[in-house]
Amino acid sequence: MPFVHIKMIEERCTPEKKEIMIKEVTDLIAGILEQDIETVRIQIEEMRPEDWGIAGESVKLRSAKSMT
Repeated sequence: MPFVHIKMIEERCTPEKKEIMIKEVTDLIAGILEQDIETVRIQIEEMRPEDWGIAGESVKLRSAKSMT
C-alpha cells in the first residue's frame, strides 16, 4: 500500500486545491506502481510558517522580510 506524505506551509492551499492534489497524486502513484487507486493513501500535513526553516530562517521571518 503506497503512502504519500505531503508537507506544506499552512494556508497556502484551498480545500478545493487539496482535493485536486489528492486526486492527481493518487492517480500518478497508482499509474507508476500499477496499483489500484484504492491502495493509495495520501496525507497532507500543514505546518505553521514559524515551524519551517529555510537557510537558517523560519518561513515566517523570510516572508516578513520579502514584504519590506
